[in-house]
Amino acid sequence: MRIINIMVESFWPLMKAGLTVTIPLTIVSFICGLLLAIIVAVMRISRFRVLRGIAIFYVWLIRGTPLLVQLYIIYYGLPNIGIVFSPFLSGVIGLTMSQGAYNSEIIRAVIESISRGQWEACRALGMSRFCTMYYIVFPQAFRVALPSLGNQFITLTKDTSLTSALTLIELLQTGRKIIVNTLEPLWVYCEVAFVYLIYCSVLMVIQRKLEQKFGKHILAQQKTSKEG
Repeated sequence: MRIINIMVESFWPLMKAGLTVTIPLTIVSFICGLLLAIIVAVMRISRFRVLRGIAIFYVWLIRGTPLLVQLYIIYYGLPNIGIVFSPFLSGVIGLTMSQGAYNSEIIRAVIESISRGQWEACRALGMSRFCTMYYIVFPQAFRVALPSLGNQFITLTKDTSLTSALTLIELLQTGRKIIVNTLEPLWVYCEVAFVYLIYCSVLMVIQRKLEQKFGKHILAQQKTSKEG
C-alpha cells in the first residue's frame, strides 16, 4: 500500500516536470538543431571545399564523442575560460549541436537522393541554386526525411534525461529528488520510465499520422517520376 501511495503522489510531479522542462527542452533543441542541420547539410554538398571540410569535421567531432561528455564540457568546462551558461541553456546548446550533426546526415542523404533531372530542369528554367533548393528540393526532402526526423525527435526526448547531470530539474532529476524522500529507487525509476513511455507513445502516434498524411505525396511523386 505504501508503494502505491508513493507512486500516486509522485506521478503528477513527474508529469509536470516533463511538461514544463523536458518537452520544452526537446522542442527548442530540435528546432534549433534542425536549422543547424540544414545549414550543415548545405555546406556538405557545397562546391566550396572549405565549407565541406568544416561541415565534415563538425559531424565527425559530434558523432564521435559522447553527448554526456559534450554536456559536461559546456556546463562544467567552459566556466574555466569565463563562459557560463545556465543548466537549461547548456542543455539546449549540447542537444542542438548533437541534433545538428545527426540530422544533417539525414537531410544530406535525402537531398542527394533527389533526381538530377529536377536540378537540370530548374537550371534550364533559369532558376538559381538557392531557388531550386528552397522551392523544389527542400519540400520534397522534408517529406522523405519525415520518418527519420520523427525518430530523432523521439530519441531526443529520451536524451534530455542526460541533462539531469547538469542539475537541471527535468523528469529524471525530479525522480531522483523523490527517491531521496521515499527511499524507493526501484518503483520511482520504473514510474519515471513509464512517464517517458507515455510521452514517447504520444509522439509515435503523432509521427504515424504525419507519415500517413505526407506519405501520399511521396507515393504520388514516385509514381510521377517513374512515368517520366
